[in-house]
Amino acid sequence: MNSVTSIADLREIAKRRIPRAIFDYADCGSYNEATLRANRADLDAIGLRQRVLIDVDNRSTASRFLGQPATMPVAIAPTGLTGLFHRDGEIFGARAAEKFGIPFCLSTMSICSIEDVRASVGKPFWFQLYVMRDRGFAASLIERAKAAECSALVLTLDLQIQGQRHRDIKNGLAVPPRLTLANAINIATKPGWALSMLRNKRKSFGNLQERVPGGDSLTTLSQWIASQFDPSLSWKDVEWVKSLWPGKLILKGVLDAEDARIAADCGADAIVVSNHGGRQLDGARSSISVLPGIVDAAQGKVEILFDGGITSGQDVLKALASGAQGCLIGKAFLYALAAGGEAGVTRALDIIRRELDVSMALTGTRTIDEIGPHVLA
Repeated sequence: MNSVTSIADLREIAKRRIPRAIFDYADCGSYNEATLRANRADLDAIGLRQRVLIDVDNRSTASRFLGQPATMPVAIAPTGLTGLFHRDGEIFGARAAEKFGIPFCLSTMSICSIEDVRASVGKPFWFQLYVMRDRGFAASLIERAKAAECSALVLTLDLQIQGQRHRDIKNGLAVPPRLTLANAINIATKPGWALSMLRNKRKSFGNLQERVPGGDSLTTLSQWIASQFDPSLSWKDVEWVKSLWPGKLILKGVLDAEDARIAADCGADAIVVSNHGGRQLDGARSSISVLPGIVDAAQGKVEILFDGGITSGQDVLKALASGAQGCLIGKAFLYALAAGGEAGVTRALDIIRRELDVSMALTGTRTIDEIGPHVLA
């Protein structure tokens, strides 16, 4: 890890170490991937204003999420199938985040269960929820999150229907995986990963298998999940979730100012400006391009978090200067986990924090609270 200097380095290592189908699951977007590319291009297009002869000694990247302290304004986003990128990946991610002093969010579609992760860390984490057709199951997940003392519930809004991801289909990515000659040959070139997965006692969706009849079968689970995404989901369901959840509520997947106004008035504590990493509506605008408008629409009623292409500390600085109060990393986290397990995740977080610190100094900024539109060129 000492030779790694960027998230791009971790991405290249991950590409070599894990099967193509798993790598592409993290790396790809939906359809023609226009929104995926826009997330990166629009962040790159934002310039920073270099300042000189300003006292920038005693800098700090310390921040807060929902009132809780963090060493920097970055959290690890919920990512599905994380345990396929590295054995016990969710546990390693949660441990790295806890040691670093930032929030970690566990996905409903994790390989390690809520209980697995909670038993492996000392402090509570966030839990991400999909409200499925089986509302009783969603309610049971909320109860399990409460029992695990999760510090926030992240309700994902933008996956009522799944966008088609061409690379996943071509790679035969499914649960269980569709074995083709091409991906069998590719897996054979990743013996370290294959051996680790064979030894892994967790090979299914940890949060789901006990609920679904025959849930120890990946085929059964896959069929059940496919039937559970609910196109009828509405703002009334947000009210229902809030009635069951006594803690902090974060709504993830807001990309429109009108939706931001509704979210700000529905009692949520925070919203995540996100296009699901370009993996849902291809052709939707980049997260960073809509961020300022959403900040204005929310009128300070909720905390504004940002998700969509963060791969460096400079990206974090740009998002904060555009109005976000914190950022989430997904792809960068998965690259790091695949590249080096817990050590890889720690390295990624250290890279982002160091880049943020240096970029703050060169824009004449000492604290997170001092960051504003004035640092943008």
